[in-house]
Amino acid sequence: MTRLTFLFLALFSLVAPPLHAADASPVYELRIYTCNEGKLDALLARFRDHTCKLFEKHGMKNIGYWVPVDEENGSKTTLIYVLEHKSREAAKESFKAFGADPEWQAARKASEEGGKILAKAPESIFMTPTDYSPPLTIAKSSKPRVFEMRTYTTPAGKLDALNARFRDHTVKLFTKHGMTNLAYWTPTDADKGAGTKLIYILSHDSKEAGLASFTAFRADPVWVKAKAASEEANGGPLTIQPQAEGVKSIYMKATDFSPIQ
Repeated sequence: MTRLTFLFLALFSLVAPPLHAADASPVYELRIYTCNEGKLDALLARFRDHTCKLFEKHGMKNIGYWVPVDEENGSKTTLIYVLEHKSREAAKESFKAFGADPEWQAARKASEEGGKILAKAPESIFMTPTDYSPPLTIAKSSKPRVFEMRTYTTPAGKLDALNARFRDHTVKLFTKHGMTNLAYWTPTDADKGAGTKLIYILSHDSKEAGLASFTAFRADPVWVKAKAASEEANGGPLTIQPQAEGVKSIYMKATDFSPIQ
């Protein structure tokens, strides 16, 4: 190797991005399971005793597991959880290895001796954190709390404006009114809401506290002004109307095996 070639390679190593730099940031997967009636306890037992540790074995990180608080949102039939993967390709390979694991196959067979657990195929939504999402902290609270998953759907072309409002106003106002911001994500696939959906999770001391916090938040003059300004600048509401269609809220409680409590 000539001296000139050596110097060129050394310089290139300083300025070139590392290989696979695009894969450095993890991706998140929201998964929603719907059970047949009476099978939720069996599903939870399978996760508690087998699934969670097998996910970790095959390279997936358990973030949080929740069951809705209210029956109309699936308190008797639904499990909602979030995984972290190194990349989409890593997720694919992890689930392939998980599905082929003899321990998983035996656990699944044993758990379904009394009948099939899931009523339909799980829903999966891959997501990336927004630039204003706080660092995701895996921790157990010193006191009981509930969680709230909120999904906002925007008219075409208005997601950036919604994110700007959250970045500049909403997130800090949530904190002001007693809510804890856990994470904010946007889906990555068009058929799951890429470009039109914001999914985020808050925590509250209780459902009642959460409802009271939102009442105070909506009456806050800073929020009223920010909302009006953003809608004026963008030709109307930033979520599809009626609001019940554009904003979905599910209050949840953490399972006993959830890393986030």
